Amino acid sequence: MAASLPLEDGSKTTNWLTRKLSSKKSKTSRSSSPIRLTTVTNPNFVSFSDIIRSRRPTEHQSRVPAPTMDDSLVDIAVNASSDVSSLADKSRGTIDFFHTPPTTMPTVRGSHYEDWSTIDWLSDQARDRLRHQIITQQKKESAWKRFLALHDALSGWFCVLLIAINIGIIAAIVDIGAIWLSNIKTGICLPAFYLSREQCCWTASNQTYDKYQHVVCDNWYTWANLIRIENGTTTEYIIDYIAYVFFGLIFATLCAILVKTFAPYACGSGVPEVKTILSGFIIRGYLGVWTLLIKSLGMVLGTSANLLLGKEGPFVHSSCCCGNIFARLFPKYGQNEAKKREILSAAAAAGVSVAFGAPIGGVLFSLEEVSYYFPLKTLWRSFFCAMIASLIVKILSPFENQHLGLFYVGNRYRWFYFEMVPFFLLGVLGGLFGALFIKLNLAWCRIRKKTRLGRYPVLEVILVALVTLLVSYPNPFTRMSMSDLIRRLISSCETEDESLLCNYQRNTTSAYEKNESAKPLYGVWLSVGLLCSALVTQTSLFILTFGIKVPCGLFIPSMTLGAITGRIVGILFETLVYYQPNFFLFAAECSTADEQCVVPGFYAVIGACAFLGGVTRMTVSLVVIMVELTGGLSYSVPLMCAALVSKFVGDALVGEGIYDAHIQLNNYPYLDVKAEFVDQTTAVTVLETKQDKNELIMLPRDSLTVGELINIIHTYKYNGYPVVSSREEASIIGFVLRRDLQLVLEQRAVINVQSNLNTQISFSRITHQSNSIHIYRLLNRSPATITLDTPTTTIIDMCRKLGAQTILVTNEKGHLTGILTKKDIIAYVKQKKMK
Repeated sequence: MAASLPLEDGSKTTNWLTRKLSSKKSKTSRSSSPIRLTTVTNPNFVSFSDIIRSRRPTEHQSRVPAPTMDDSLVDIAVNASSDVSSLADKSRGTIDFFHTPPTTMPTVRGSHYEDWSTIDWLSDQARDRLRHQIITQQKKESAWKRFLALHDALSGWFCVLLIAINIGIIAAIVDIGAIWLSNIKTGICLPAFYLSREQCCWTASNQTYDKYQHVVCDNWYTWANLIRIENGTTTEYIIDYIAYVFFGLIFATLCAILVKTFAPYACGSGVPEVKTILSGFIIRGYLGVWTLLIKSLGMVLGTSANLLLGKEGPFVHSSCCCGNIFARLFPKYGQNEAKKREILSAAAAAGVSVAFGAPIGGVLFSLEEVSYYFPLKTLWRSFFCAMIASLIVKILSPFENQHLGLFYVGNRYRWFYFEMVPFFLLGVLGGLFGALFIKLNLAWCRIRKKTRLGRYPVLEVILVALVTLLVSYPNPFTRMSMSDLIRRLISSCETEDESLLCNYQRNTTSAYEKNESAKPLYGVWLSVGLLCSALVTQTSLFILTFGIKVPCGLFIPSMTLGAITGRIVGILFETLVYYQPNFFLFAAECSTADEQCVVPGFYAVIGACAFLGGVTRMTVSLVVIMVELTGGLSYSVPLMCAALVSKFVGDALVGEGIYDAHIQLNNYPYLDVKAEFVDQTTAVTVLETKQDKNELIMLPRDSLTVGELINIIHTYKYNGYPVVSSREEASIIGFVLRRDLQLVLEQRAVINVQSNLNTQISFSRITHQSNSIHIYRLLNRSPATITLDTPTTTIIDMCRKLGAQTILVTNEKGHLTGILTKKDIIAYVKQKKMK
């Protein structure tokens, strides 16, 4: 049976505007209103539907004066501080509000779900429908009620607007801080210490570039230059090496300490947990204020330490934190977990938008990768949220070109049909890399969980950072940040480019002549060797880094390794074309090309797409993100080829992406809505294989005392209890939540405790016992019910598509024989996959 944790009161931020205005209104209307809210156990109450019917007299019915709704009812309907589920009339399939004095009305602060539990989508959607029905009915009464209705209708757009503005501001701050701290490891700008290396050299008159395309100017001082060490000496190299490692260790250690001390949920990517939350799972504190603050600071410190991690995935987590925080200000979403997930889906789109400067790709990422329930209105709000967030970053960040086309190359690259062969090869390599990375990373995470290493997360971060910094500095390609390395790898080699990566023997004497294929010289092959070394070391460090207790994403590291591989393949294929110019494919196409036939920089773009697709198994959203990143609309076909091939190869070897793999590793109750499940069993098999075979507790419709109910509630702490016709006959009458029963018992507490324990409880529609507690209206008369012969695939679809939380199982006579929950179904699916 569905196990549930003890009832817990949360805290929600009330809508200050509604509270302020409604308090003024209540001073004049409460004293004259003839209707008061009464206790939920009063059998003579008047429901909201009864009020509506009283306003429609028939010819056989005399007109009755229509009562007005009390302002406290408005507050219940639109105020996030009141939990309307405690006043639910589940016998009608929706919610009715009872008229009870405000002093006796039970309210529960915050969400009515327990930590680490699943939400009931059907119940939450029913609650929202009736809340909307009440507000629509009330807006005809006064101008203030019409304003409340307008406020409720626009609250979703206001909420996503606040999310977009805040995540845009956070992204700009993170970018500025990360770039500045990254440059601190190598030196400082003496004229203005707060400037990065690139900004410091903007106004310098003698700005030049070294053989690895690093900017050099007199305003920028390395740490060796500050102590008057001569350039080009071994001492200078050692001093800069020590400073690089020292500052990197400081940043990594500070990041790990902040995460461990203030917000343990701020570690990792956050995308697997966000997917689980959006599927209907409750994780208290994961989207809180402290998590947002430490996650943002951790992104700055982690990327500045040159660890093999990115800040793009954590931006999704941070934006969802903003969504959860601002949803509390709007009762439509703050008090309804199902509706809140619509806001979180829009927030996830904004996270990718500010990370890559790809608003359309962010919307598709939310739809394809993280969202569980994505209606059309959520698509519009996601689009709006991603657009505003990207605009805010453009306005605030001085590095706006890094967001609007993060790795911009434009349409200057031209590809030919014979290049589909190396593109296909890059797709295969991306799938192989993704499968290898997932297998090895999961194995390392299991070792971390099972050994003493997991007890010392800060020490692990320090060791990983030390190894990373020591290995990265000697290689100039790994010494620079991953974003700078990708931009260097995807750029083309112009005639005036004198870096080692562009060390070609060209026959042109003018920069305006056609840039044809040229013979690669020593510098190119030295760069290939350094890139191969970087590929091996960075892959190994990436496997060890992803999963440590700091904010760590995998988008940029995966793209970096893919760009390295793509550049190497591009150079090799370019060399083949140069030495075999008469091959019929090369001769026919390259002779008519306006520019050089094979561009290694374009292969880096395809490789980045293939490797990221192999790790995450993204397809449509990945291609759109890459098109927005590069600004090249003509590259869609090669990008689609690489993404599809990498997904097919990765699925054939592993079968799931890194996010789903970590969901299973952490044993989150996630039922993949996209996965296909083929099984010939029925509900009988699922009941027999349940891991938690709890005792089946049924409440009789009548002949139940308060003392018996209290004993059941305290002994069997389930989510709810089925109500049957009698103790002898288990015909299903309905389902009642444990939490609602607790509220009823709290209201019925009297001075004579012994007398109260003997009071009868009735779930019948009509009762003849005046002293009994009549709680028929708290009964859900239409719970999800199946038979023992129901196919397992149908049960799974009920949980995935209908959002059923609890399913009652009956035999051929219609008698209750068992209960299945969503967690039971998830456990069964996992058992079948393991077999």
